[in-house]
Amino acid sequence: MDNWTVCPPNATVCEGDSCIVPESDFNAILSVVMSTVLTILLALVMFSMGCNVELHKFLGHLKRPWGIVVGFLCQFGIMPLTGFILSVAFGILPVQAVVVLIQGCCPGGTASNILAYWVDGDMDLSVSMTTCSTLLALGMMPLCLFIYTKMWVDSGTIVIPYDSIGTSLVALVIPVSIGMYVNHRWPQKAKIILKIGSIAGAILIVLIAVVGGILYQSAWIIEPKLWIIGTIYPIAGYGLGFFLARIAGQPWYRCRTVALETGLQNTQLCSTIVQLSFSPEDLNLVFTFPLIYSIFQIVFAAILLGAYVAYKKCHRKNNTELQEKTDNEVEPRSSFQETNKGFQLDEK
Repeated sequence: MDNWTVCPPNATVCEGDSCIVPESDFNAILSVVMSTVLTILLALVMFSMGCNVELHKFLGHLKRPWGIVVGFLCQFGIMPLTGFILSVAFGILPVQAVVVLIQGCCPGGTASNILAYWVDGDMDLSVSMTTCSTLLALGMMPLCLFIYTKMWVDSGTIVIPYDSIGTSLVALVIPVSIGMYVNHRWPQKAKIILKIGSIAGAILIVLIAVVGGILYQSAWIIEPKLWIIGTIYPIAGYGLGFFLARIAGQPWYRCRTVALETGLQNTQLCSTIVQLSFSPEDLNLVFTFPLIYSIFQIVFAAILLGAYVAYKKCHRKNNTELQEKTDNEVEPRSSFQETNKGFQLDEK
């Protein structure tokens, strides 16, 4: 008994000067519960977003996929290249550079559909772009990673979770398809569902960011260069996506849609790939980067949304004032009218 010391109540093995405290499974349980709840909520939100999609317009984008092609060039052209340039410019470690590139090669996330609604974007284009990019990611992700990561690591060591991509595709297509059917059969009810779902979607985006911060709060100590890259990367995605769409001759509301689809990447997929591809030692260096990107892509999207809402209100106010001024203007009366009051001009 002399070799035993007094240990805290939650210690199970205590000998000599050391006490071994069992690891808490709180995070594991919370992760499973929140993942299930968020998946269900996300499916419901995508169902509501589908209530704003018209089938003939959606099929029109697939038949004449100019907007989808622009989005494809942004997501699998601009984003991987930007990640490569940032990795080289900041001189980060090879494993860190690979994670930055994995993030850039991921398809668009469903958050882009929610925000496209709030900025009066083209919902039909947004949903079709998200669907097509998720489907094309099955081939484009390995290709882009092979091209850009071979100077740092053998791309064969990166595990592409095709099952997760397939699950994301199913979780997107089925709820949206049901929403499109509801919009076709009951358009008035679809409008009510859309309003509720858009508010729920905004809350869900914030909730995902908060949950990620709670679950992985111990991993926030990371190299400052990754913080800087995680800040610049989504801004570059929004800006380059917008300007490329504008150069391609797309109207403003579609430019906003393409910008959001480019900057808002599927960070959950990136986290899955990172966990499957790297050792625990490497994960300590890079695991937080998808979370950093996720937070800043939401922050800047919220700033862009606020700027757009302010612009819309200001523009509406100016138009109202101009209309009132025009309505209040009195047409000048000629001297002939003043002299001959019995004669009135025929307004017709």
